[in-house]
Amino acid sequence: QLVESGGGLVQPGGSLRLSCTASGFTLDYYAISWYRQAPGKEREGVSCISSSDGSTYYADSVKGRFTISRDNAKNTVYLQMNRLKPDDTAVYYCATSLCYSDNNYSPFGSWGQGTQVTVSS
Repeated sequence: QLVESGGGLVQPGGSLRLSCTASGFTLDYYAISWYRQAPGKEREGVSCISSSDGSTYYADSVKGRFTISRDNAKNTVYLQMNRLKPDDTAVYYCATSLCYSDNNYSPFGSWGQGTQVTVSS
């Protein structure tokens, strides 16, 4: 099971750090991706981090503003989000995944329940 946390309400230009923590299995062996879904929009891949060498991938819309990282000792993957924009407002999910490129991830297996991020003044 994956559990996301860290969402909330933030002003434009602000920052949040999301966490994706695994329970019942070891995250070390899995690539993890973050997705988001805004009301009325399709789910969008945001970022992915590989299990093998920690390679990271970012959607064009967040490149340079978001940073994905993992702490295997804590069984957790993080998404640091800086310079947030109203367009970043969405429910953010993490999932076990395969990372292919910046805009191409393939989720499989476990998903979390999501955490709401709202960027508004």
